[in-house]
Amino acid sequence: MKLFASLTSPYARKIRILLAEKSLPFDLVVDSPWESNTRIPEVNPLGKVPALVTDDGEAFFDSPVIAGYLETLGAAPQLIPDEALEAVRVRQSEALADGITDAAVTALLESRRPDGERSESVIARQMEKISRGLDLMERRASGREWLHGSRMTLGDIATGVALGYLDLRFPTIGWRDHHPALKTLAERLFARPSFVDTVPPAG
Repeated sequence: MKLFASLTSPYARKIRILLAEKSLPFDLVVDSPWESNTRIPEVNPLGKVPALVTDDGEAFFDSPVIAGYLETLGAAPQLIPDEALEAVRVRQSEALADGITDAAVTALLESRRPDGERSESVIARQMEKISRGLDLMERRASGREWLHGSRMTLGDIATGVALGYLDLRFPTIGWRDHHPALKTLAERLFARPSFVDTVPPAG
């Protein structure tokens, strides 16, 4: 398999963590869709990372789809439950985490627009989404070792990636100050080799 990814993409980091947790071999193709010579559109016409190309040449994108594909390979640990409703709940946790990440990415891009083009109201709206999302995450994590059941799932991994992205791009949010359950969950996740080995470069 080949994974096309940017080292700073939180969505690509999520897939890199899944691959590491499952000990699945793959070739990492570092590519940024923002570069003029990017190859990303060749494997994902939407021009976004991550994109996974199987040994048979089939391409999968975006990160929730790739996560679902990796579960079909039968590699342990299982990160999406077999039971249908519980699987939906795990995917909802993933969607919540990805939504927080989406809001953070939108706010970051807006903050980098030139003076006169930047919209503070857009940034504020995204920050409100992040705040509400963190509060819901906190309630779901409270009193539990993991978000779903007795072991780590895709929902936990996506949550850790979202929190790590906030640390990278918006450290002043200080989410740990008011979310003790998330702080504890993050400490557990951030200590895992899969998270340590995929910490994005600053910049």
